[in-house]
Amino acid sequence: MKVLVTGGAGYIGSTTAKALERAGHVPVVLDSLRTGPRAFVRDRAFHHGDVADRALLRQVVDAHPDLDAVIHMAARIVVPESIAQPAAYYRENVVASLELFDELAALGLHRVVFSSSASVYAPTDTFEVRETSPLAPTSPYARSKRMMEEVLADLAAATDLRAIVLRYFNPVGADPELDSGVHLPEPSHVLGRLVMAARGELDAFTLTGVDLPTRDGTGVRDFIHVWDLAEAHVRAVERFDDVVDDDRRSVVVNLGTGTGVTVRELVRTFEDVHGSRVPLREAGPRPGDAIGAYANVDRATDLLGWKSSLSLAEAIDSALRWADRRHLVLGR
Repeated sequence: MKVLVTGGAGYIGSTTAKALERAGHVPVVLDSLRTGPRAFVRDRAFHHGDVADRALLRQVVDAHPDLDAVIHMAARIVVPESIAQPAAYYRENVVASLELFDELAALGLHRVVFSSSASVYAPTDTFEVRETSPLAPTSPYARSKRMMEEVLADLAAATDLRAIVLRYFNPVGADPELDSGVHLPEPSHVLGRLVMAARGELDAFTLTGVDLPTRDGTGVRDFIHVWDLAEAHVRAVERFDDVVDDDRRSVVVNLGTGTGVTVRELVRTFEDVHGSRVPLREAGPRPGDAIGAYANVDRATDLLGWKSSLSLAEAIDSALRWADRRHLVLGR
């Protein structure tokens, strides 16, 4: 299969492109390079530009008339930034995505795999969430993802477009062969901050939110290795026509490990892998932070034949090794 990957120069997008190649498929990358580095594209077919550029989309399809599916990953993803800049998030995550989907339908590209987020879920007493659990997105970022889920459902009902919506939990780690990883010099996500603190690039790791109603007061997360996440996208495009049909036109699937880990537990596992303590400080929760959840992954197993196989310790180890190699790949 030939698959268009929007945001394919990013952290998850580039890893997914490699997973597609490993499975015998051909990824085509569309990316603005606003955040994703050109180095992550490698020698893949590449189109530089915005997903809302309809003329560019037509050029991509003209160049690759044999495209079978589209994985739409291009988005802004930083929760506190979304609260400070909501217009930018709705413009790039909602308006641009709507232009993309509308043009894909017009061009006859009807298989869409969409990157959504577990941040759409409402808190639960058990922290486990199914795809049918109540939703209550708490930030413009999360609301932008939920909006596009609804848009895709409406488009699927009215057109030939079909969609598999993948709700990511917390991707961590790097490509096991260290071809790619977290590329931002100062990542906002929790494992990236831990790596920086362990390497002396921060004076301490800040535990944000320590009085939450969880077993140790810190948020609950479901940390999934980015390579496992990438392989789930491969399964989604390979099984697309078995999962989605005229009776079930848009399907939501959780992607996680099925295990909840608190942030304090993450820190302890990190220190075990790293072999030394990490300096810590405590603070209140960041704006938009959720108490957290972990995935029920029965639907991913049933529909995609997929489950995670790599451990949190393996993800941490790959993140630490990537931090040593990052400058060799990116030249900075």
